Amino acid sequence: MKGTDVKIDVTRETFPLAQVFRISRGARTEAEVLTVTVSDGAYTGQGECVPYARYDETLASVEAQLAALPPDITRKGLQDLLEAGAARNALDCALWDLEAKKAGKRVWELAGLPAPGPEITAYTLSLDEPSAMEAQAAKNAHRPLLKIKLGTPDDMPRLEAVRRGAPDAKIIVDANEGWSAEVYADLAPHLVRLGVALVEQPLPAGLDDALIGMDRPVPVCADESCHDRASLPKLKGKYDVVNIKLDKTGGLTEALLLREAALAEGYEVMVGCMVGSSLAMAPAVLVAQGAMVTDLDGPLLLAEDRAAALQYDEAGVHPPSAALWG
Repeated sequence: MKGTDVKIDVTRETFPLAQVFRISRGARTEAEVLTVTVSDGAYTGQGECVPYARYDETLASVEAQLAALPPDITRKGLQDLLEAGAARNALDCALWDLEAKKAGKRVWELAGLPAPGPEITAYTLSLDEPSAMEAQAAKNAHRPLLKIKLGTPDDMPRLEAVRRGAPDAKIIVDANEGWSAEVYADLAPHLVRLGVALVEQPLPAGLDDALIGMDRPVPVCADESCHDRASLPKLKGKYDVVNIKLDKTGGLTEALLLREAALAEGYEVMVGCMVGSSLAMAPAVLVAQGAMVTDLDGPLLLAEDRAAALQYDEAGVHPPSAALWG
């Protein structure tokens, strides 16, 4: 069944960061995103994605994927026309927003979900020298959950420094595929000693079979190894948690299905993000309800955000207003 024709507009937007943001793969000073707007002539919806080079995506490649779509695209049909990734994410979320506006309801009502509430979110400390990371940690020690980007040969001094700077904060670690099996096995006892609650993607996605049979004294989360439901069979025996990111799942539709499937298979759920604006985080707040870990701090890293931005306070990140999305 064909849908009503919609006009799809794609705009490149740049959001400067509050400070240089470094991970083991490199550094950035701004977030480059694509904003997708869909209109049926009476109503409009919006979504945002962050093309990611790790997955062979660029702004231009995502624009080309979206430009090739038919005007009678539906959210259901979209799942078969585009593979999981940034392009499908932005359009899927824009179509959800459009459906909500046409129905005069919120997206969670359309999806049959309970009304969402705030969720405590991690705050990410940029990779830096230990003294600088200790200073970052001390500055943000009031936050209940800190995330550390590691994945270098000098990780232990950094982790020790962060724990000194924020002695009471819960800490999670993201190695960004930067460790070997030997390095992870050596570090694991120290992660326990320093009270680390979770470690993300310690090994490269293509080499994570080495996790089978290894002791996991700290829960291990699949990030680059988990994109959508099709990823789940390859995670058995390796991971305890899956990180759901809408730019990986290809939108809210698949993200909700992945959450349901992962929980049914006994995994805990983390909901993460790329570095983007509140528009990119808004749908993910719905997925994050009740998650083991919420990591939707993208807007907190920006020097400026969108109008009607998400609210962050001591209760965490709040669901979006209708003026922003959904």
